[in-house]
Amino acid sequence: WGMLRKVFLALAALFFIAAGTFHFLRPAMYMKIVPPYIPWPLAMVYISVAAEIAGGLGILLPPVQRSAALGLMALLVAVFPANIYMATNPVESGASALPPAALWGRLLLQPIFIWWVWWCTKPALRLTRVSPRATV
Repeated sequence: WGMLRKVFLALAALFFIAAGTFHFLRPAMYMKIVPPYIPWPLAMVYISVAAEIAGGLGILLPPVQRSAALGLMALLVAVFPANIYMATNPVESGASALPPAALWGRLLLQPIFIWWVWWCTKPALRLTRVSPRATV
């Protein structure tokens, strides 16, 4: 599993860095999917962009890998309302050109992304030999 996890780790990092970069370059598109009850949509987009890019870079750095992974998992939970809003309000969110199956299917991707980040950054199981205690 070691090599496979490294490959999936690199893919996850690339995915989050690329997604963050794309969100940064096209913020207006992502502002539309921020639900109206969340204030400051542009700020929220840029905060999520920073978290995506920092998390993508962080999961590649062993000293901060678990913290970065937890941050990415929290980010995926935090943006879930935007995905729900996009699925339930495709016209208002600018997603009316997408088929409903794609909008609702996107909701299923969030738990998969959370698992992906968790799996490729979880500490390796280390088996240690337990020595019997000496009796006195």
